[in-house]
Amino acid sequence: MWTWIIGIITTILVIWLIISYNRFIKDKNEVDNAWAQIDVQLKKRADLIPNLIETVKGYAKHERETLESVTNARASLMNSQTPKESAKADNMLEGTLKSLFAVSEAYPDLKADQNFRQLQEELSGAESKIAYARQYYNDRVMEFNTRVSSFPSNITASLFGFNDQELYEAPEEDREKPEVSF
Repeated sequence: MWTWIIGIITTILVIWLIISYNRFIKDKNEVDNAWAQIDVQLKKRADLIPNLIETVKGYAKHERETLESVTNARASLMNSQTPKESAKADNMLEGTLKSLFAVSEAYPDLKADQNFRQLQEELSGAESKIAYARQYYNDRVMEFNTRVSSFPSNITASLFGFNDQELYEAPEEDREKPEVSF
């Protein structure tokens, strides 16, 4: 009789372990997919930048430093490997793009150029998609990390080496309260 009870308990534990492990695999795949979506959107935005630079070059030949900064920031983003590296490179790129759009203010013809406006709109759409992809990624990471830390799933996590994943975080300088004055 005790062998039946031990056999039933063992069977229940094995089934629970299999279900828990498969849930971790599913969640890990969702985290990886969410990261891939951020990566796709960042690359899409980076692919728009050379067209934007060429459009601006025609109008703002002496703004070489700004254009070089944008190009360097784009290259840094394309070479990033981790969420932390991507966040840092993405922040640098956003800053240089702001400078580039500020240059457009000095050139009314550029501001009115159809190609420039279209590229600016596409970049704006890409920014929205990137923001959504970041949020989705962090939601998946939060779910995964909660499962890694929660009992009893933390037992499965430690048995099979599942560890917390890295959130996509904004750099410290982006968290500072901006000054607004009128």
